Amino acid sequence: MSYIFENWDVVFGYTLEHLSLVGQALAIALLFALPVGVAVSRVRWLATGVLAVLGIIYTVPSLALLGFLIPFTGLGSGTLLIALVAYAQVTLVRNITLAFNGIDPAVVEAAKGMGMNGWQRLYRVEFPLALPVIFAGVRVTVLLLVGLATIGGWVAAGGLGRLLYTSLKTDDLNGVLAAALMLSLLAILADQLFRTIERFSRRDLLVRP
Repeated sequence: MSYIFENWDVVFGYTLEHLSLVGQALAIALLFALPVGVAVSRVRWLATGVLAVLGIIYTVPSLALLGFLIPFTGLGSGTLLIALVAYAQVTLVRNITLAFNGIDPAVVEAAKGMGMNGWQRLYRVEFPLALPVIFAGVRVTVLLLVGLATIGGWVAAGGLGRLLYTSLKTDDLNGVLAAALMLSLLAILADQLFRTIERFSRRDLLVRP
């Protein structure tokens, strides 16, 4: 703990970098996962193929994936972000698909009866109903990304992985413990934040007229 206070500027800087990497990866991953998840929930025959491909990507060891990407994308945060976005797709697409598949068909039919077109039903009815499950998937994904982003230290991408990597190289146990402590703190805070958002999204559905 004393290491963190004595080197607060360094530890805090790495922590901010780590948050930035996780935030960027999550935002990019959602841009892909939302349309894919919606498409899979509507075109059922896509589910097997899409989820199988994503499952294969997820089983590839993280360092092996980085090793494959480096010759094409080089070292740095870009390579790490590609890997993080790829790994995030499995949990995001599965939860988004489950969220839309779990909507009561009677609600969708009622929206049709009110004259809503497909986009209106998606935006005004289905998406709000799917939000709690989507947020649950986002929470799991964020926890995954917080841990996986540590591999950035091995590709010069920054973040707490860099602190962990340099500390391991120099046998600095205090640095390793500081990185581990900050990673644990980030994971706990992220978990509580998204649990709270998930609860509010469910409460909003209960009070909505």
